[in-house]
Amino acid sequence: MKSIVKWTGLAALLSSSLAFADGGAVHPQFRWLTFAVFGAIIALTMFVTYIASKKVKSASDFYTAGGGISGLQNGWAIAGDYLSAASFLGIAGLISLYGYDGFMYSVGFLVAYIVVLLVIAEPCRNIGKYTLADILAYRNDPKKTRIVGALSVITVSTFYLTAQMVGGGLLVKTLIGIEYEVSVVAVGILMLAYVLFGGMVATTYVQIIKAILLVTASIVLVMLVWAPYGFSIPDFLTSVVGDPKVQGQVAKVLGDSADNMTAAQLGQRFLEPGLYLKDPLDQISLGLALVFGTAGLPHILMRFFTVPTAQAARKSVIWAMGIIGGFYVLTIFLGMGAATHVGAGEITFVDKGGNMAAPMLAQYLGGGADSMLGNFMLAVVAAVAFATIVAVVAGLVLASASAMAHDLYVGVIRRHTTVTPDEQMKAARVATVIVGALAIVIGIAAKGQNVAHLVGLAFCVAASANLPCILLTLYWKKANTGGVMAGMVIGTLAAITLVLVSPNMTYPKLKLADAHKVLDGDQKKVKELQEKLAAATTPEEQAKLQKKIADAGEGAPSKLEKAKAKLETLTDPAQKAAQEKKVIGLEKSIKAAQDDLKKFEGQKTSMMGLEEPLIKLKNPGIISIPLGFLAVILGSLFYRDEKAAAMWDEVYVRQNTGIGAAKAQAH
Repeated sequence: MKSIVKWTGLAALLSSSLAFADGGAVHPQFRWLTFAVFGAIIALTMFVTYIASKKVKSASDFYTAGGGISGLQNGWAIAGDYLSAASFLGIAGLISLYGYDGFMYSVGFLVAYIVVLLVIAEPCRNIGKYTLADILAYRNDPKKTRIVGALSVITVSTFYLTAQMVGGGLLVKTLIGIEYEVSVVAVGILMLAYVLFGGMVATTYVQIIKAILLVTASIVLVMLVWAPYGFSIPDFLTSVVGDPKVQGQVAKVLGDSADNMTAAQLGQRFLEPGLYLKDPLDQISLGLALVFGTAGLPHILMRFFTVPTAQAARKSVIWAMGIIGGFYVLTIFLGMGAATHVGAGEITFVDKGGNMAAPMLAQYLGGGADSMLGNFMLAVVAAVAFATIVAVVAGLVLASASAMAHDLYVGVIRRHTTVTPDEQMKAARVATVIVGALAIVIGIAAKGQNVAHLVGLAFCVAASANLPCILLTLYWKKANTGGVMAGMVIGTLAAITLVLVSPNMTYPKLKLADAHKVLDGDQKKVKELQEKLAAATTPEEQAKLQKKIADAGEGAPSKLEKAKAKLETLTDPAQKAAQEKKVIGLEKSIKAAQDDLKKFEGQKTSMMGLEEPLIKLKNPGIISIPLGFLAVILGSLFYRDEKAAAMWDEVYVRQNTGIGAAKAQAH
């Protein structure tokens, strides 16, 4: 899942200008600004947690804020839960590098909420109590469905949580130079404070604050980007198409196919599909995972139990769609503004995935790397991104803790009957500490690891196991315990297995080949160009191909020597700064290649024993999702469950009308 690789990496390493120190992306003289802004936002959210802690007196308060959140508030909270740092940093970065294709991810995530609104929100609110397993257990065998449901929630949350913890640690380390381990612990402690003391009440209001800050910061940046063009979309897009930096990036992405294109054609290509999303089947598979996975994410499902009525649940999703949709429109201007003002070269110098495009745009609009206003705006944007990560992590921890305490301990081990309210609260808080501690430990252990496949797993499991079981339990009369068990197990195993043999994993043989390509040159491309040279007829074409052969056969070390030699001859400050950046970039690529050679020396296969991926799909949702649905259908048909059949009429009426929802809540 290449898009989500970008989003969760958040690996904005080094600096956005030569003034940036190796210890962090913010110049030391302005670092106090970053600390001040981070401190102000953290202080605000901790004050909210303190106030919220006084309202948490029962398990219902802890898990669902007592069902007292309004539709508008829950809409903002859902937006805060959903608009992760991935959305803000990742999508803006993809748009800045690939134009139209980057925006397609925004569309995919927005469309996902239509599924949530139409088929999930209201029925879940009418039947469930706190968790995903509550929905499944109401009609089916409580013990069996709670076990598989809780395990699925913990699995999905752990995968997603690990990636968020790694992203948060890298973001803080990048900006202010704090060690990665310290950054991860800071994220974990803040998240634990929100959940442990304030439960869903604090988590909800922190998510609301974060969403408001995120949308406000984005609107301010967009106004500054758009204002010079008189707020005219045609004029803005015309400037994007005509920008030399944009044209150069398109030429770089297209490679040889850009040779015969004019500058205007290159600029126009930025507004057309195909620069990033090149495999239609992979696009369809990714789209299925986004749409169905979103509807099956446990921390999103939990939000529908925080409102007092089914009508409020519908309203909250409508508000969320409006806020999320509006934000994703803003990402067009954020990404394209970064492409024209900052440039893809500067953005990828910091991070190949483009994740620092929005913060770098904020710094540019404020006056640049040497200005106080520029660094203040960078600090604000970065602090909002940090708050985003912590809020999302808090939601995930709450979902995992509820699965452990409410579903497994109270529902399965104690079977509800002998658990006092005080014991329920104690179990909830103990589970929170366990999950939070594990999140910190796993986040530190995952240092330097590619965690992209974990996010792919989260969405795949949610789409392949959770959604089929929920959807068919709600809407198919013959669905029963056997189907839920089969769907959860087969959907989860299919998703995990397929991701483990997909391109998301690390393949040492391919890594070594890429490292040799950097150090020794691309010999494969040299051979292809030599074949073209043999068929070339005109002197001009032959000369062009000979130059390409020389460039392709030249390794990064020799290019570095030439770049250093050229640097010594330059006197113009701007040219010298640009050449210095080129030298630093080459040094980075050489070091990375040498590190890979050392790291993967003697290795040939991935952790699954494969030299290369078995499937080419970055997201295998198109395979695993149908398998999940098929497992629920076949499991239900081959399993006899009188309770599920007897309760169908009651479930059908309740999930459509809300009549008797209070009884379901008490169940």
